[in-house]
Amino acid sequence: MPKPSRNKITVGHVADAMDHIAPPHLAQSWDNVGLLAGDPAAPCRSILLCIDLTPPVLQEAAAAKCGLVLAYHPPLFRPVSRLRADSAGADAVVHRAIAAGIAIYSPHTALDAAPGGTNDVMADLCGLSDVEPFEYTTPAGTQSKVVTFVPARDVDHVAAAMSAAGAGRIGDYVMCSYRIPGEGTFYGTETTSPRVGRRGRLEKVPEVRIEMVAPNHRLPEVVDALLRSHPYEEPAYDIYPLAPAPSFGIGRVGQLPSRTTPATLARKLKKATGSRIGTIVGPSNAVVARAAVCVGSAGMLPFEKTRSADCDIIVTGEIRHHDALMILRMGKSAIALGHWESERPVLASLAERLTRMMPGLPVRTSRDCRPPFELI
Repeated sequence: MPKPSRNKITVGHVADAMDHIAPPHLAQSWDNVGLLAGDPAAPCRSILLCIDLTPPVLQEAAAAKCGLVLAYHPPLFRPVSRLRADSAGADAVVHRAIAAGIAIYSPHTALDAAPGGTNDVMADLCGLSDVEPFEYTTPAGTQSKVVTFVPARDVDHVAAAMSAAGAGRIGDYVMCSYRIPGEGTFYGTETTSPRVGRRGRLEKVPEVRIEMVAPNHRLPEVVDALLRSHPYEEPAYDIYPLAPAPSFGIGRVGQLPSRTTPATLARKLKKATGSRIGTIVGPSNAVVARAAVCVGSAGMLPFEKTRSADCDIIVTGEIRHHDALMILRMGKSAIALGHWESERPVLASLAERLTRMMPGLPVRTSRDCRPPFELI
């Protein structure tokens, strides 16, 4: 994507950059990701990264004159009916951000699934190899296949009209189509005016099936071109939504370095993340070979998925008591680093990527973003 000059960077430019890093279609269906508040046309002179947008973080952003706060967790998660500055909920900090002219962007599970996102960062810290998601997500399609049936002599005319309307483009190639010869039949009733054959009898016509891809936003124009160019009074056509091949998804699974134990892995991750609340489930000195990674709260999800059902250990943020008991009964292991602690490492790499994409724009990581728990 083109790099805007520093003096012309807007909130919209930052949102576009984040949509490129963590495409919103990769997010879970229940999530709320993207630009949550702010004017895309407003100038953005600096960005503050955090896990949670709390009042201290917002105060830090205002003091640094940041145009946008990139909060991993969306402060607006469910629909709200009002925004009040005196609310005890997260809507209060959103109200204050809007009043201060500070935009809010949240990537959450889109960044979890995206390449180089939270789970890839954690997989790298674990030293995993042969890494893949333990469940692929199928993103919503942006294209459809338009199919129609045309008398052989009119095939090129109809295909050209559909192409001019936006169909038949694959990469840098245009006028792409697939054609299959066959035979069409129809019987025109008394109210019809067939342009081929006569009403009142069964007609058999040599036809060609034409298939052409088209962007969904151009479908009305493509269908209109098909109908206008087709020789039949009532052309038959079908539209098939196309789903892109899944390439990213939930969590990560991969092979650990040889002779890894939960204890050695936990010590390594404790140092890398700065976690002070890490815990281990299962025998700490057993050798583990295959790990599933899911920052935040994995639960039993990795053991329920085909690609990670055979993993020896889960690396995550937090684990429910009864899930921990189930992991013990299965003879498996787990490391819980803390919910916030497992997600925080992505901010450093995210800052580097944004800096490369928008040179000269200050990108800082919040000093006042802290986990909600204190040690006793």
